[in-house]
Amino acid sequence: MSGSERDPQVQELARPLRDRGDLDPLLERIGSARIVLLGEASHGTHEYYAWRTALTRRLVTEAGFSFVAVEGDWPDCHRVNCSVTLATGPEDPGEVLQGYARWPTWMWANEEVADLTRWLREHNAGRPPAERVGFHGLDVYSLWESLQAVLDHLREHDPEHVATALAAFRCFEPYAEDPQAYARATRLVPTSCEDEVVALLGDLRARTATDGRWERDAAFDAEQNAQAAAGAEAYYRAMVRGGPTSWNVRDVHMADTLDRLLEHHGPGSRAVVWEHNTHVGDARYTDMAEVGMVNVGQLARERHGADDVVIVGFGSHHGSVIAADEWGAPTERMPLPPARPGSVEALLHDSLTENSALFVAPPDLPGWLAEERAHRAVGVVYHPGAERWGNYVPTVLGRRYDAFCWFDESRALTPLHGVHASGGEQETWPDAV
Repeated sequence: MSGSERDPQVQELARPLRDRGDLDPLLERIGSARIVLLGEASHGTHEYYAWRTALTRRLVTEAGFSFVAVEGDWPDCHRVNCSVTLATGPEDPGEVLQGYARWPTWMWANEEVADLTRWLREHNAGRPPAERVGFHGLDVYSLWESLQAVLDHLREHDPEHVATALAAFRCFEPYAEDPQAYARATRLVPTSCEDEVVALLGDLRARTATDGRWERDAAFDAEQNAQAAAGAEAYYRAMVRGGPTSWNVRDVHMADTLDRLLEHHGPGSRAVVWEHNTHVGDARYTDMAEVGMVNVGQLARERHGADDVVIVGFGSHHGSVIAADEWGAPTERMPLPPARPGSVEALLHDSLTENSALFVAPPDLPGWLAEERAHRAVGVVYHPGAERWGNYVPTVLGRRYDAFCWFDESRALTPLHGVHASGGEQETWPDAV
């Protein structure tokens, strides 16, 4: 499809999105839902982070949401959690974010997230410890960091029970803290460290369930690090085999972590989740389902029911974005070219005159929300000149999301580390699609 395309039904459904008060229709749609999943079409766009912050603040102050969970590693985010809940660490959570070292650092080490975490600490300062809003990581990459955290915790709190943790550590030692080397080795030789990590998790669960000496939060942190290590081991082992398995291992782990957090925070707890659209937008309404992929949005709806889960997608037509041209390459501020003709983004650009809009899907979807269109998905690795070959996911927008925040022109976020080179693990979605 080429040329301009206008749809009056787009104009009829569009609501203004200029200030926090314009989020009222979305707050009404969320109602009593326990889980709100907030997406993003890239990991490097200011407007997505800023408006997720605005909505999160309202959900915390007006609806009593209990914690924020993000597409980040558990150990790094736990240090932020300790700061925002005034447990330990520096008074400025931004100092903790500065310590994020895993590429792509800009995903969480940016000025926009620093603003959110500073606000969370300020909000929590006036509340009793049991009512303070947490900040947690859902992701699966932190194999060595989580193993080290478990070992450190056992040495401090339960030194007579470090043997199982040491066995897991020794199993991984030959791979020099390189998870991809471990993954390649398990492909060549049919052995792995799975048994050692599972034993560590089982041993830790047994002790935390019976040992009253451990404080509840510290015990949960130790167990979650063991869960992260087990998930990471399975993820890296599956990664080298190709196909959807590693993606599913990762998203099931994130959905399981979200469920454990809800249980840990207690009855009536409520969660705000920040992840890429490809994780939170229900996979059943994209081409992901055709290749056997699931995601957090689908799993949350299946486990908790559609009435208790609200999914909000984000997107834009053109502007700038933070990304890199290959994995581990220097961070760049890149152009975001005008969206592909026929896409969701092109339709909204052609149909609207305002730079931003909020859409809340009605029960009876108009045609443009019920039909399949290409929907942009920018990864941390991005090639603006190659959009005709990738970066779009076939999507039924009104089924994939319950609401959608639109920005005609968007701009790059501000990394705390500036624009620089780094290194880290490999991720294959959505860039490789």
